[in-house]
Amino acid sequence: MQATSKERILKKVRKALIQQQPQKYSGLNFKKNVYSTSTDTGKGLDITFAEELTNISGKFVFCEDETQAVTALTSMRADNNWSNVFCFQQEIKDILTKGGFGFKDDIKTIDSMDVGITSCEYLIARTGSVMISSIQATGRRMSVYPPIHVVFAYTSQLVMYLKEALDGMRTRYSDGLPSMITTITGPSRTADIEKTLILGAHGPKELYVFMIDDNHKSQ
Repeated sequence: MQATSKERILKKVRKALIQQQPQKYSGLNFKKNVYSTSTDTGKGLDITFAEELTNISGKFVFCEDETQAVTALTSMRADNNWSNVFCFQQEIKDILTKGGFGFKDDIKTIDSMDVGITSCEYLIARTGSVMISSIQATGRRMSVYPPIHVVFAYTSQLVMYLKEALDGMRTRYSDGLPSMITTITGPSRTADIEKTLILGAHGPKELYVFMIDDNHKSQ
């Protein structure tokens, strides 16, 4: 009986598995990073993150401390006429209150939200991404619901690669990872409709990252 095409293919697969050939390029290191590191480029993680975030239409604001962050946010709200700014995370609420920045935190009026302010888990310099998780007080809602998403982050949260962030998450939540861990890479976008890029299609159309320098605290 003549063998079918499927049988001939399976026979070749079995033969290849049994008679394996030595690797043509045996010296390759598949675990080595293929991208340049911040040391290779001479740039710090903060500069790398800022450049990558800007390249994907995100907005970067560097702040020397929390007071400067609130001052910049206050000026930005006046310039852009933000009227309904929401924040639910207590640590950020304390910073805003100390700086005299008014905000809303009534979940019942969230439908009127213009801007949502959250923290994050990590900042990934290589891709300009922000890592968040469901364990944060804002849960899953604040990263996708508001038209404008503002992230308060610290320089100590910077890593170069996604793997470093995931390793950090495993260490931080050794008793059990959050049910949701994701990264935000720029404003929400799609080009599915007539190949035209549209921002804000599935979430915030603007993403601001306020990076607060906290390295000096450990000095």
